[in-house]
This record gives sequence, C-alpha cells and structure tokens, in this order.
Amino acid sequence: MANILVVDDELGIRDLLSEILNDEGHAVEVAENAAQAREARQRERPDLVLLDIWMPDTDGVTLLKEWSAAGLLTMPVIMMSGHATIETAVAATKIGAQAFLEKPITLQKLLKAVEQGLARSSATPATAASAAPAQRSAAGALASVAGGQLPEASVVEPVDPGPPAKQHFQLDKPLREARDDFEKAYFEYHLAHENGSMTRVAEKTGLERTHLYRKLKQLGVDLGRGKRAVPVVASGEEGRDEGIDSLQGPPSGF
Repeated sequence: MANILVVDDELGIRDLLSEILNDEGHAVEVAENAAQAREARQRERPDLVLLDIWMPDTDGVTLLKEWSAAGLLTMPVIMMSGHATIETAVAATKIGAQAFLEKPITLQKLLKAVEQGLARSSATPATAASAAPAQRSAAGALASVAGGQLPEASVVEPVDPGPPAKQHFQLDKPLREARDDFEKAYFEYHLAHENGSMTRVAEKTGLERTHLYRKLKQLGVDLGRGKRAVPVVASGEEGRDEGIDSLQGPPSGF
C-alpha cells in the first residue's frame, strides 16, 4: 500500500511498529539514527516517515529542519516522543511535521495518524499560502495548551463494559480449541478491564508486549473492544488516553 520509514533508536519500538504496519499491508523500512534515516530517505523515497524526536546522534527536530531546508520534506512526517515538551511539538509543527504522537503510542492513534498522513500525501499538494494558516492553526492550538487553556473534554458514547469475569466453556471440544476459547476470553476480559492498555495487560498476564500483541492477533481478539470511551483532554496528566495496544519502549533514549 505505502512505503513507510520508521526512525527510532529503540529496537523494540522499531520491531513492533514494523510488525503492526506490515500487518496493515505497508512496506516498512527502519532506521535507528539520523544517518540511516538520511540514507533511507534518499534510497527509498518513502510515502510517510515516523520520526522519533530523541535520538543519540541527531535529534528528530533537527533532521526534520534539515530535510525542510534542503527541499526534501516532500512526504508527511509524524513525530514521536515520550518526553517532548509542548514547545518541541510546536517547533516541529512549524517546520512541517504533519502530526505528533506521544509515547506510549496507542494502536488506534498510530493507524489513524498514518491513514491521515497518507491521505494528505496522495491529495493535491496545497500552495504555501494555503498551507501556512493550517500550520499556524495547529501551532496555535498547541500553544494554547502550553498556556494552560485546555479545550473541553469530548463527549463519547458509552461502550460495552466487557466480558464477565466468570464464563462457561464447552469441554467436549479438542484440547487446542478449548484452550483457544479460554485464552481469547481471558485476554478480552483483561483488555476491557485495563481500558485496552497493552502495557498494563502485559504486566497483568506476565507476557512481553510484542509476544502479547502476536498472541492477540493469533487468537483473533478484537482490539477495538478493549477500549472504553472516556473524555480525552488535549494535555496534562488527567484524561490521558492509554488506548489500545500501548506501544512503549524503555525510558532511555526517547
């Protein structure tokens, strides 16, 4: 479908993003630093770039600025970070970043940002005059958050609270089928009660996140059922959306 370049210095993040995007039918190229990203950008001409901000050699904002100055920012770039400030997000938006994803990245937000970025890429490019107001608008929204002016929480329809803790299973099935039924119900229960957070479900079940994601795919678990509808605030500690399939690597290097 699309060629996507993932730039992140954490191996676990690169592997997990690659697996998810490959499952969506995209071709994925990975780079662990700015030097490899420059080579991949020149070689592959990606349709979209997922770019981490904090990297050991050259940070993502500097690389974004370099591409912009050289006229190489011809593809949508989505910035990623777990510790970036509002000022950093505003700076990246002004340079030309299409979106900003805060780690841990949720599956829904990742796929939505990628879909929107690719849609903008395939659309007729806007003129510089028409693009500037949009960038100023996005930067202004972030700046208002930095100034403490939070938008009203969005109202979302309530959803199914999830499966019950006690269930009955058919024991006259072959062992493998009965075990799959139990495991599917088990993971659906924990996803619902942990608001779809893969990080917390991994801690509860004792599984590593990447293995957990593969297990859910194998069992055919609907990840969308694990997300409860809650009001979301643009910034701050309250109302932060843990989301479905939280992608979070180690704290260092973000």
